[in-house]
Amino acid sequence: MTDILCLHSYWRSSAAYRVRIGLNLKGLPYEIAPVHLVRDGGEQHAPAFAEINPQELVPVLQHGHRLLRQSLSILEYLDEMWPEPPLLPSTARDRQRVRALAQVVACDVHPLNNLRVMQYFEHDWGVPQPEREVWTRHWMTVGLQAFEALLQHHPSTGAYCDGHAPSIADCCLIPQVYNARRFGVDMAPYPTIRAIEEQCLSLPAFDAARPERQPDAPAT
Repeated sequence: MTDILCLHSYWRSSAAYRVRIGLNLKGLPYEIAPVHLVRDGGEQHAPAFAEINPQELVPVLQHGHRLLRQSLSILEYLDEMWPEPPLLPSTARDRQRVRALAQVVACDVHPLNNLRVMQYFEHDWGVPQPEREVWTRHWMTVGLQAFEALLQHHPSTGAYCDGHAPSIADCCLIPQVYNARRFGVDMAPYPTIRAIEEQCLSLPAFDAARPERQPDAPAT
C-alpha cells in the first residue's frame, strides 16, 4: 500500500468507531483528521467538509484520491482491498447473518439516536433532555433485545458474534454497547452481548479504537 489512509472522525461517533476497529483489525496504519461534531455548530457543516461528504456526516475514509463514505461500505471496502484477516465469513449464509447483525445496529438502532436527531429534537421541537434520553434508551433497548435474541443459542455464535473471529457485526456492536452504557441502559439482560464485549475489548484492535483513546478526545 502506497496511499495513506486518512479517517475523518469524531472521537465519540459510533460510526467512526466502527471503522477504527476495522482498520485496526486489518493492521492498517492511518491518520485521524478530527471533525468536531459540536463545536461552532458542528465542523461537519462547514463548506470544506461538505465538499468531502455532502451528507455532512462522519466517517469519511480517504484512500489516495478516493473518498469513501458510510461505515458499513467502508468496512466491506477494507475487506475487499485487504482480505486478511477477513471481516466477513467464508460462506454466503454466514455472510448474510453477519451483515444482518451489523445492520440491526447501523440501520435500525443508531439512526434513531444519532446526534443530528437529538439536536433536531432539542433545537427545532424543544424536547427537554430527560425526554430525549428516554427516547434514546428506549430504542437502544429495543435493538439490544433483538440483537441478544439473534445471538443466543444460535449455532454460529461463538466468542464473537459469528464464530471465533471478529467480524463487521462486532465492529458495529461494540460502539453501540458503548453508547448504551453512556446513556445508562441496563446491560444485565444481555449476557451474550456482554460476553462478546468483554472478549472484543481484550483485543488491542478494539482497545485502541475506544473513544477515550482518540487524539481528539477531551482530556480527563
